[in-house]
Amino acid sequence: MIIKDNEFVDLDTLTGPMRTHIFRPTAEGRYPGILLFSEIFQVTGPIRRTAARIAGNGFIVAVPEIYHELEPACTILAYDEAGADRGNSHKTTKELASYDSDARAVLAYLKSHPLCTGKLGSMGICIGGHLSFRASMNPEVLAGVCFYATDIHKRGLGKGTNDNSLDRINELKGEMLMIWGRQDPHVPREGRALIYNALSDANINFQWHEFNAAHAFIRDEGYRYDPAAAEMCYAMVLELFKRRLSEGDIPAGRTTGSNLDAKC
Repeated sequence: MIIKDNEFVDLDTLTGPMRTHIFRPTAEGRYPGILLFSEIFQVTGPIRRTAARIAGNGFIVAVPEIYHELEPACTILAYDEAGADRGNSHKTTKELASYDSDARAVLAYLKSHPLCTGKLGSMGICIGGHLSFRASMNPEVLAGVCFYATDIHKRGLGKGTNDNSLDRINELKGEMLMIWGRQDPHVPREGRALIYNALSDANINFQWHEFNAAHAFIRDEGYRYDPAAAEMCYAMVLELFKRRLSEGDIPAGRTTGSNLDAKC
């Protein structure tokens, strides 16, 4: 499908406005909504291409700037050591409760969007995988995707590095798709086993896939990119979202919004 990828909205949050980028089909109709969380580098080229790919398959995708209270709007951190250091520092500077309230703000926006069916999913990559995991604890999220979600196993998200994601695992009500790289040093075998066992013990409806790949293998930039594995992953993501969220093409009224056709 042809998409629009130049819209944004500044959502009100407990810690100020959060720039959120919107990707959606141009065809008339209403579509399920997807909350997409980025890596620590925010809304980079690879993240925008991921959002466009999902949107082009019939979804409205909202991508928030996860460090909106710590960086000016439209800040993109570089894929280098300095960018990684800054992003990792922000990861444990931001309050855990702020990550959760940000997610609820985007979900509420998607739920009320005039072109959204109201059926919602979540997806995230790296820190975004962890954020998607937590966002999927909201009951309106029917399907959640987590790519090599960092820090769940060691409770390392947010200020104080003592998150409660594992403790809240029973709050996951939708179907989860968990994807990992076996050569990812950020989530070692023992960490993956801890998460797998916790999901199984809680009787969560989930799929689990491990690839012979490194961290960031889905990112279409850099030496760790594995295009063959990425293609398989996207197929699984779309299968899940279409199966759990689709309800056909429903006629919609005119698009509304004050920031249409706007760019950073």
